[in-house]
Amino acid sequence: SGATRPLVAGAGFDGNPLFSWDGQHVAFVSDGGKASWARRANVFVIPAEGGDIRKLATTFDEVPEIFAWSKDNRNIFYTEAFKTSRVVYSLPMDGKAPKMITPSTGVFTSPSISHAGDMLSLIYEESALPPQVAVMNVKDMKMKALSRLNDDFSKRRHAKTEVVKWKAKDGKFDIEGLVTYPAHYEKGKRYPLILNIHGGPAGVFTQNYTGASSPYPLQVFSDNGFAVLRVNPRGSSGYGGDFRVANRNDWGYGDYEDIMGGVDKLIADGVAHPDSLCVTGWSYGGYMTSMIITRTNRFKAAMVGAGVTNLLSFTGTADIPGFIPDYFQGEMWDRTDVYMKHSAMFGVKNVTTPTLVIHGERDARVPLSQGLELYMALKRLGVKTQMVTYPRTPHGPQEPKFIQDISERVVSWFDEYCRKRNRPAGASLGLK
Repeated sequence: SGATRPLVAGAGFDGNPLFSWDGQHVAFVSDGGKASWARRANVFVIPAEGGDIRKLATTFDEVPEIFAWSKDNRNIFYTEAFKTSRVVYSLPMDGKAPKMITPSTGVFTSPSISHAGDMLSLIYEESALPPQVAVMNVKDMKMKALSRLNDDFSKRRHAKTEVVKWKAKDGKFDIEGLVTYPAHYEKGKRYPLILNIHGGPAGVFTQNYTGASSPYPLQVFSDNGFAVLRVNPRGSSGYGGDFRVANRNDWGYGDYEDIMGGVDKLIADGVAHPDSLCVTGWSYGGYMTSMIITRTNRFKAAMVGAGVTNLLSFTGTADIPGFIPDYFQGEMWDRTDVYMKHSAMFGVKNVTTPTLVIHGERDARVPLSQGLELYMALKRLGVKTQMVTYPRTPHGPQEPKFIQDISERVVSWFDEYCRKRNRPAGASLGLK
C-alpha cells in the first residue's frame, strides 16, 4: 500500500536491518539508546510484523556488522574486529554465545552470502599476503581462495610482521601491537624505530597487507632500514567495549603509557635503538604524536598528520562538535582546564623534537588551523619544523601522487633525524 510504520524507534542508534530468509524476523544492530562516539552495540531481533525486541548474546568487541542470516534462520553472520584480526562470526538465535567461523589471524572483509545460502564470499589478506577473493562453505566452514589478482605482489620480498604484547603500566590491560622488522633484520643489531599511532581513537591496527598504498608505507620503511611499531592502546577497537572506553577523560595519558610501553619493550628486546626513535600518526594518531613530543624528548623526529593539537579550538571548528564533549564528558566552557591539560598546544614550550606537520587544505574533520597552531608555535620556539599542506585534500589524502609525496617526505624526514645522524661509522642499516 505504500504506508509506512515505525518498527524500531529507539533513542540512540538502530541500524543495519536485515530480513531473515523466511521473512519472519528482522535483525538489526543497536546501541540500546546509549549513544556514544566509542559506540557499544549489540544484535537484536524483532518480528517483522512488530512486537517484542530480543537482544542476542553480546559480541566480543560490541560493534558487530551483520551481513546475512543462515538459510535455516537459526544464525546471523556478522564481522567484527578481534584484536589485530577482523573475522566472521555466527550468532545463534537461541541466545548462545557467538562462534568464530574464520581463522583468528588475517583480515576478512566484504562478506556476502550466495543466493542459495550455502556459500560465503570474502576478501582475505594477511601482513605478507595481498587481498584475494575467497569462498567458504557454510556447512563445513572450509575456505578456498578463488583469485590470484595480486600474485605479482605476493612474489616480492616482504619484511616480517608479528604481534607483540606487553602489560600496561597501571596493570589494567594487556596491550598489543604489530612490529614490522627491517628488510635485512639481523638479531642482535638495533635499528631505528618508527612508532606509528592509529586514528580514531577507536581505530585499530590489524594484520592488513603491509605492501598497500599508504602515507605510511610499511615495506618502504622496512627497506630503508627502519623497524615499525604499530600499537593498539586503550581506546582502540578490537579488544572489547571496556577497553574502547578506557581513555575517556584521559587522552594523552593512559594511552601514552600504553604506547611507550611498546617502545620500551622493543628496546629491551634488542630490536630498537633508544637513540633513534621516530613517532608519527594521522588524526588521533597526530594528536598523540603532538602530545608525546610535549611529554618526552626521547624521539629524534616526529610527523604530525592532520593532528588535533588544541581541544578547545578543535571543538569550535570541526564538523563533529560533539566529539570531544562526549569523550571528556562535558563542554569546553565547563571543563576548560581539562581540555587544556589534554591539548598539546598548552605544553608546546616543552617540545624540542624536529617536527614535520602535514595537513589537507580541505580538511573539515580536523581543520587546517590545528596544524597551523602547532607549526607557528614551533617556529616561534625555534624548534626545527616544516609544514606541508595539500590542495583539494580532506581528512585523509586520496590522490595517488599526494600519497606518494607524503610517504617520501616522511621517509626523508625520519632518515635525516633518526638514522643518518645516529648511525655509527661503518654501520649500514643496523645500529650497534
